Amino acid sequence: MHNPAVPETLEGWSVLHQMFRVRWDAWKTLPRGRRKEMADEAVALLAPLEGLKEGPSALVTLLGHKGDLMLIHFRKTFDELSQVELRIAGLGLHDLLERTSSYVSIVELGLYDMTAKIHEDLKGRGLKTGTDEFERVFDEEMTKQRERMLGRLFSEIPRRRQVCFYPMSKRRGEVKNWYTVPFEKRAAMMREHGLIGRAYSGQVTQIISGSIGLDDWEWGVDLFADDPVVFKKLIYEMRFDEASADYAEFGPFFVGLQFSARELPAFLEGRTPAL
Repeated sequence: MHNPAVPETLEGWSVLHQMFRVRWDAWKTLPRGRRKEMADEAVALLAPLEGLKEGPSALVTLLGHKGDLMLIHFRKTFDELSQVELRIAGLGLHDLLERTSSYVSIVELGLYDMTAKIHEDLKGRGLKTGTDEFERVFDEEMTKQRERMLGRLFSEIPRRRQVCFYPMSKRRGEVKNWYTVPFEKRAAMMREHGLIGRAYSGQVTQIISGSIGLDDWEWGVDLFADDPVVFKKLIYEMRFDEASADYAEFGPFFVGLQFSARELPAFLEGRTPAL
């Protein structure tokens, strides 16, 4: 049954982020020929996955202590995420990678305004919440919305140099609890929140994925831009809107440079890889 207090969501790609630290000491002890074999094997696996319409992957060289390499995978199903994870685990290079973190989620579009609009429209047509007819017509409307949003639900991974990923949740504290705020108030705060993001249109591409029931936080946020200062300005400005100031809790931030899979040998030999 569709609860009018719960905003509907549309789901797209299944998403896996993998963060690794390279065991550089062990890598350096390998003969040059063996290093080349391992790098070439990894390139042969990862390069064809870039831009793959059935489910793309991307590589990011991370800045700071949280890891050296982040892999981002978009796939249609969790089975396909499992398959790419296992294929990477089978690489010779994987023996020299130490997993530092990971994140599982599903691309999500939250429909606060649309949920309220559909409920209001159906009530105006004399349909009562909880009846079979209401549920049937509601599902039909959601199917139309999904078809309209397919491009956003199954988008490519933006080929932009700067990448920022972080998880976040809505606060459920003793004083501030997002989930006890009336629907209309939550919807208004999310509209305000969205207006800030739209002001940065063209400067940054944002992909939101839901992880409630899938990982330790409630959402994952991927940002792609040409200038890392945009991340700082966007997230700083958003901290001042009510939805973030009162209710947002942020996890660790992972920031780095996206690069082409064919540049992996350069990365492994100590050169900043190119996109």
